[in-house]
Amino acid sequence: MLAAAAAARPALRRLAAGQRAGWRAAGQRCKSSAAVTPAAAATELSRQQAPNRATTWTESQRPREAVVDDPRFVQANLERQPRPLAAIELIAEEPVREVAGRLACCDGGGGPLGHPRVWINLDEGKAEDCGYCGLRFRQAPHHHH
Repeated sequence: MLAAAAAARPALRRLAAGQRAGWRAAGQRCKSSAAVTPAAAATELSRQQAPNRATTWTESQRPREAVVDDPRFVQANLERQPRPLAAIELIAEEPVREVAGRLACCDGGGGPLGHPRVWINLDEGKAEDCGYCGLRFRQAPHHHH
């Protein structure tokens, strides 16, 4: 049995070499080497941080094009990665809520998707934002008769 295995090795090597040559000739690659390279991903990648935000929103955040070189994204197809809208831009579009009193109460909409109830002091006369969700409140102007 050992003699038969030893005689079959050269034939297997020739077969494997022929298959590799055939793959190269046909322009095919194995599936594991068909991943996107970081350079190719960088050229395909949009420069924006999010679809509605061009830059980072904190000093500690790395720009999106710098993340491409990260080892975690070497073989990742960045076009398929989620690109949610930036919440900082979405909350900026929300109108300022006017409150009749000097205190505003915010619970993030309540229920399981809300946040703990906070009370916001509106004595300074300018719009104040909620520390949890970013909604802005201001005291409604009142007219003295």
